[in-house]
Amino acid sequence: MNSKVQSLKAFLGQAGRVALVEVAATKGSTPREAGAFMIVSASAIFGTIGGGQLEYMAIDKARQMLSPLEGEMAAKRPQGVLSGGTAKTPSTARATPPGGSAATLPSRGREARIEVDEVCATLDVPLGPEIGQCCGGRVEVSIRLVDAIIEEKLIAGAEAEEAHLPHVYLFGGGHVGQALAASLALLPIHVVVVETRSEALEGMPETVETRLTPMPEAVVREAPAGSAFAILTHDHALDFLIVAEALKRDDTAYVGMIGSKTKKATFRNWFLKSADGSEAQFGRLISPIGGNAVKDKRPPVIAALAAAEIMTALVSHASDAPSAACAEKAMAG
Repeated sequence: MNSKVQSLKAFLGQAGRVALVEVAATKGSTPREAGAFMIVSASAIFGTIGGGQLEYMAIDKARQMLSPLEGEMAAKRPQGVLSGGTAKTPSTARATPPGGSAATLPSRGREARIEVDEVCATLDVPLGPEIGQCCGGRVEVSIRLVDAIIEEKLIAGAEAEEAHLPHVYLFGGGHVGQALAASLALLPIHVVVVETRSEALEGMPETVETRLTPMPEAVVREAPAGSAFAILTHDHALDFLIVAEALKRDDTAYVGMIGSKTKKATFRNWFLKSADGSEAQFGRLISPIGGNAVKDKRPPVIAALAAAEIMTALVSHASDAPSAACAEKAMAG
């Protein structure tokens, strides 16, 4: 499994001199929130502050700070995509002379300011049509050359973020399981694919954790609170065992099972009569996963719809959690 922390460490270890580009403040509608960042080297980037002309301007300024000639040379380099999600990016923004200077760009009577010294710069940019980015808000971006202290903070921050990622447990590595794992691997979550067959775990994305076990239902009991469970094994009886375990937890963000109306009805009958389940617990089951608005059963399509459904459930559960905690505290008081 290759995590974001590992990718960040690899980038920092191979990139040479780099600059940290961070969204310091925002007003109105903007591509990314305050705190979003990317790391810029002479030929590649790690992360994004939202793309568009704003990002090109920031990359250009960062490369000027890395080398006085870098801003001019960047536009002449071949462009392409590197491994690990990094990309070579062209710069179309107007260059600003380095060395304690400031430049301005017109924008509906307002000014985009770029203030620079030897180790840091600040861009204050209105997102208007003059720069080809009509979000309507305003973004302040800070750019700093990365030293050992900043590098340690970046790694520590990435480790802290990774430790608190919501968990999604995907049971089954068949055609839909493989496609869903690939879709989920792109999201800011910790994905665990659980299987009873070793061959079904082959070819999984490198950012996905895999577990081979003869008792996948036991994994449900060990999962952290707020986890999501998507069940789509090769065996309906095994699906039922896993779903029953998940529904009996009251702290899940999502429990979904692939299948038809008939399969769901069969599970309901078994769950209520043989598994000591309740109607309230059954009511939390999402089946079929991905909804039924799109009548397309191809695995990549099901995977795309299910990934969006799972991510929506995780965000909703996370936003509801503080309110529930406050309510419990008030009742206890």
